[in-house]
Amino acid sequence: MYVVEVEGAHRLSPAEQEVLRLRVVAALESGQVEGYRQAAEVFGVSVRSVGTWWRACQRNGRDSLVVRRGRRPGPAELISPEERGTLFAAMADYTPEELLIGGPLWTRQAVVELIRPVVGADMTEQGVGLWLRRHGFTPRRPARRAYEQQPAAVRAWLDEDCPAIEARAKAEGAAVAWVDQCGLRSDAAPPGRSWAPKGRTPIVRVTGKRLRVNVMSAVAPRGALWFTVFTERFTATVFTAFLDRVARQAGRKVHVIADRHPVHRSKAVRAWLQANADRVELHLMPGYSPELNPDELLNADLKRNVNASRAHNADRLAHETRRFLRRRQRQPHIVRGCFRAQHVRYAIM
Repeated sequence: MYVVEVEGAHRLSPAEQEVLRLRVVAALESGQVEGYRQAAEVFGVSVRSVGTWWRACQRNGRDSLVVRRGRRPGPAELISPEERGTLFAAMADYTPEELLIGGPLWTRQAVVELIRPVVGADMTEQGVGLWLRRHGFTPRRPARRAYEQQPAAVRAWLDEDCPAIEARAKAEGAAVAWVDQCGLRSDAAPPGRSWAPKGRTPIVRVTGKRLRVNVMSAVAPRGALWFTVFTERFTATVFTAFLDRVARQAGRKVHVIADRHPVHRSKAVRAWLQANADRVELHLMPGYSPELNPDELLNADLKRNVNASRAHNADRLAHETRRFLRRRQRQPHIVRGCFRAQHVRYAIM
């Protein structure tokens, strides 16, 4: 009689089950057991399992009894590594618009249109989405860049100008502050979103008046924040008064970095800077490059949290704006967060 050494096939590991299947089939082939029923009794398994294993072996050979280890292999990828490199290079160097296959963004449909001539195959948008995710792509909101921006000037700013400012400030024991201005308008859309039933747009009661307040702020990498809120136009007088306040509150010389706004380059501002050269030095960033200024992130924070459309008058809007910025002054960790985004991390000095 053929003796089984293991009882209870359901308690065996996958490898042990593989051995059991092979032993059952070998016993049937050699005549050591006669029929499915005797094999089932000897090996302690069901008659149905014995029949399944025997038929599988007769049809597909012993390989059909082997354990499938790891993930079941799927069909080979339609796109070869060489074609994939060509596709990714095209997506990195060009927009669909430049290749005459779509608009400015790489949507799934645009990638479908790109794959067709390169690979010679049609893929569905769903398949393209899965393929892109498999290779590390995700849908992301694009950043804005001005056509007028000069890449050479930006590279010089990042590689030479900004490090030189940092070195001078360190040698002089001076502070570095990034300055920007923005406006809050009551006719802007309320910030954020509100949950509502599908097909029903939520309503927020706002003022029908056109109100506006202006803000000028300055942030430093260690979390300092200075600001002024005003309702009049932004002029050289407003700007120089703000620079004077920053220098007084900092208690030392300040290297101010700002954009190339006409007021910043005006004769009145240049004259004031010349008279106060020991207190304030102004440095202008490359044109059309707001993304280089970490203070832009404070502006975005302000607009997200102060709902200008809810104010009943300009005084109330100015009050809410000052209240929010004073709270941020007591939260230097949030101000420091304005310097942690990838595109402005270079400004941490």
